[in-house]
Amino acid sequence: MELHFERFGHGPPVLILHGLFGSSTNWRTVGRKLGETLGAHYCVYAVDQRNHGRSPHADSLSYDELAADARAFLDRHGIESAAVIGHSMGGKAAMKLALADPDRVAALVVVDIAPARQSSDGLRPVLDALLAIDPSACATRDEVDRKLVVHLADDRLRQFLLMNVARAEDGSLRWRLNLPAIAAHFTELAGPIDCESVYDGPALFVRGEKSGYVREADRPEIERLFPRASIVTIEGVGHWVHAEAPERFLEVVGEFLSRSVGSDKGTRSWRKN
Repeated sequence: MELHFERFGHGPPVLILHGLFGSSTNWRTVGRKLGETLGAHYCVYAVDQRNHGRSPHADSLSYDELAADARAFLDRHGIESAAVIGHSMGGKAAMKLALADPDRVAALVVVDIAPARQSSDGLRPVLDALLAIDPSACATRDEVDRKLVVHLADDRLRQFLLMNVARAEDGSLRWRLNLPAIAAHFTELAGPIDCESVYDGPALFVRGEKSGYVREADRPEIERLFPRASIVTIEGVGHWVHAEAPERFLEVVGEFLSRSVGSDKGTRSWRKN
């Protein structure tokens, strides 16, 4: 599977894996700042994972496959080892990659997700709302939004989801998401990352204070699988930490990456073929 991606900056490679219903577009601000405007510069690859954004669709959607897609992406771009940042579903894919192929992950940043099973109740209404709407029956994105607001009142959430509306070749609107595949594997995506191996590289778990996705009860399992992990809580934000508090998020992650993998202005522990 050849994933669509956006690239920012030059320096040690950083791979970003978005969350469910997301895409590389949601990470442009973070990608640009890591790649171009912070004091420590990186070569940031923000990908669209399978069944999302501009990447190909497939009937299957598992963490083994998402990790394999990420590994193949690194291979295709001649990257032997990269820092990997993953949010939510992307965080679990990043964990899976680090546990299965620790030499490919120079440092791991997991954003607001734990390796344990999560309840899918919070995201089920979002999936149901998307499945209930046929964008091809709408003339404009605003019309899609008027239908979506009947199901989802949160303006910010709807604007995030509307980024998945695109024009088909015939001019009609469509979802970029492969909703049938997501629906078929929805319960599986809420499942745990169950692994007997450990990732002994540098790891950072960033959680939102108002989010319930990373609880204190998850700490023992995080520390078992990722013995060098630290957990940082960003105050006043929920699940979309990087979007709700981008400056604080970049401060925390930038400091961690600088310490863990260096930059193009310091010592590098990354590797590229």
